[in-house]
Amino acid sequence: MMSKIALVTGGGSGIGRACAIALAAAGYHLIATGRRAEALEETVGLMGSGSAIAADITNPDDIDTLFDKIKSDHGRLDVLFNNAGNNVSAAPIGDISPEDFLKVINVNLYGAFLAARGAFNLMRAQDPQGGRIINNGSISAAVPRPGSAPYTSSKHAITGMTRTISLDGRPYNIACGQIDIGNAASEMTARMVGGVPQADLSIKPEPVMDVQNVASSVVHMASLPLEANVQFMTVMASGMPFIGRG
Repeated sequence: MMSKIALVTGGGSGIGRACAIALAAAGYHLIATGRRAEALEETVGLMGSGSAIAADITNPDDIDTLFDKIKSDHGRLDVLFNNAGNNVSAAPIGDISPEDFLKVINVNLYGAFLAARGAFNLMRAQDPQGGRIINNGSISAAVPRPGSAPYTSSKHAITGMTRTISLDGRPYNIACGQIDIGNAASEMTARMVGGVPQADLSIKPEPVMDVQNVASSVVHMASLPLEANVQFMTVMASGMPFIGRG
């Protein structure tokens, strides 16, 4: 039986790397993509198998080349974990430059669109038809943190894109779900143990969880038969201020 083919964007570090390693361990032939070729090769080394294809998630030509290579090398794609993302320093909306807003939107939304579009077209055309797209949302897709207009806007938009892809994919056996992650230990959450802004304007430390909890959740979502779908999943540090935030 041939291995299923999975692609992880932002696979060179953090959540992307952890999920790539977990999917490879679960039997997928894993393709890691991102801008940094050296970091991707480190991920492949940690997986012990799979491959890396460097690409800028915001460059349509890079994305077309990426999916053309997946098609030529493997003939199909079964799972996309649409994970790549970035952020800028927290600030009130009046202090956020247009350049910083676009820096976040270009990766978190436009890049996610390009990756989902490429995966959708390959999954729609392949035989047997179909596949699964898993978008990386955030708890910010439901509720914001103070000073997070670019990031929160991008993640609210991801939720809309997830719902739309779910509908668009039905005629082609393409399922789409979203994982909303809260405080998984990574480079982006390192500052949380020292204190982050709260809705009441105080600064408080927040608990984090092991990123392996995210990885195992993504593997579960990916492993379902296409007749079933985790439409939305929230996995978060149990004690963080999300339920009842504000």
